[in-house]
Amino acid sequence: MQDKKKSRGPEISLLAPVWVIGSYDQAGKPDMMAAAWGGVCCSQPPCVTVSLRKATYSYHNILNRKAFTVNIPGRQYIRETDYFGIASGRDADKLAVAGLTPVKGGHVDAPYLKEFPMAVECKLLQHVELGMHTMFIGEIMDVKAEEASIASQDALPGMVIFDPLRRCYYGMGKNLGKAFSIGQELAGKPR
Repeated sequence: MQDKKKSRGPEISLLAPVWVIGSYDQAGKPDMMAAAWGGVCCSQPPCVTVSLRKATYSYHNILNRKAFTVNIPGRQYIRETDYFGIASGRDADKLAVAGLTPVKGGHVDAPYLKEFPMAVECKLLQHVELGMHTMFIGEIMDVKAEEASIASQDALPGMVIFDPLRRCYYGMGKNLGKAFSIGQELAGKPR
């Protein structure tokens, strides 16, 4: 059987979570930045990564404060999330323009967004220069989540992903099955 996939060469074509990264600048002003190059990188200790360009305001904020938050936007905040990726905290008070509320993190020196359904407070463990981007590795110190955002078994009601090929945002869909369970039949084990 012939494979119908065509080679596209080296390109970024993976769907990525849309996160809003929170940090404080040197003067203590809260800043938010949309980022899509990130993910879970370790389970013990629990850690995430986010990759930013040196040119961003958040890059320097994170290095100076040794902390950041990962804010998971709901679909209803996609316009504000996109704005956080367009404007720079150097030139605008993005939170005032977006009309969203920063909250001082309880475990790290970084703000999170009151209106978003989930926020993850991270202590900077290390950063790795990768070329155009720097990967920040943050140890998760606390997760704050609205009950409704984690209670649903049917779908992730508001989570957003980014498609770099089409340069579009998409909402997450319905639950397809229980992890570490739906493949048991293929493994020859009873369900």
